[in-house]
Amino acid sequence: MSGTGTTSEDDPLQTAVWRLRSRACWADAAALLRPDTAGSALQRAALLVERCLYTEQGWEDAEDALRTAEALAHTDDERGAAACERGQLAYAATLHGVRDRADEARAALGRAAALIPPGSPGRAVLDFRRGLLAENLTGAPQAARAAYRRAHAGATAHPDALLLSFTWRHLAGLALRDGDLAEARHGFSESLRIREELGYLVGTAPALVSLAATEPEPEASRLREEARRLFRLLGGVPTWLTAQLAPPAATA
Repeated sequence: MSGTGTTSEDDPLQTAVWRLRSRACWADAAALLRPDTAGSALQRAALLVERCLYTEQGWEDAEDALRTAEALAHTDDERGAAACERGQLAYAATLHGVRDRADEARAALGRAAALIPPGSPGRAVLDFRRGLLAENLTGAPQAARAAYRRAHAGATAHPDALLLSFTWRHLAGLALRDGDLAEARHGFSESLRIREELGYLVGTAPALVSLAATEPEPEASRLREEARRLFRLLGGVPTWLTAQLAPPAATA
C-alpha cells in the first residue's frame, strides 16, 4: 500500500535494509541506518512509517524518526520528501482509525507537491499517495485513478519496479470495482509477478488475495491458501488481511 524503492546490488547496506524490509522487519532495517544525514534520516522515517501501515504499531517511533528527518531536511527535495512521509503517516493513522488526521495528510501532501518538481522520482511516489488519499479517505475513485496513472507513468520512466507493483494493484482494484474483471486480473497478475521477482515477501500475500478475487475455483482457493501461508510466516502481517485470511469455517 505504501513505500517504494528497491536496492542497488552494489550497496551491501541497502541490500541488507531491503531484505529486512521485505520480510516485515522494518525496525531492524531502520536500526542499520544512522540518522546523521538527511538521506538516511528520511529512509529511516519511511521504513518506520511503512511499519505503521502494515502492522498498526510503532506510531511513536515513526513520529520521532520523522521529526529527525524534518529537522535535517534543507533542500526542497528533502523537505518535500519529509512532507510526503508526514502525509503518509497521517494517512495511515486515519485509515487504521488511530486518529482522524485526514486534514493533516492533505496539507502535508500539498506541501510536498509544492516542493517536489514534476518529473522527479519523488513525484511518482507523491502521486501514488495522493491517489490513496483520494480513494480511501475522500471516496473519489476518478481522482484516485488519475493520480495512480500519473504515478504509474513516473514509475515506468525512472524506473521503480516496486512502485509499479503498487500502481498496477490499485489501478486493478478500481477496475474490479467497475466490473472490468479482465483488466483487474491483468493488473493484479502484474503486481504479483513484480513482487515475486523482487522478493517483496510482505507485499506478496496482499497481491495473492487480490488476484484470487478475479479467479474461478479452484485457483482462487489455491491463491488464498498460499496467501494464508505467507501471512502466518510473517506473524500476521499485514494486519488488514486478518479477516480475509481467517481459516475456512469447518463444515458439520
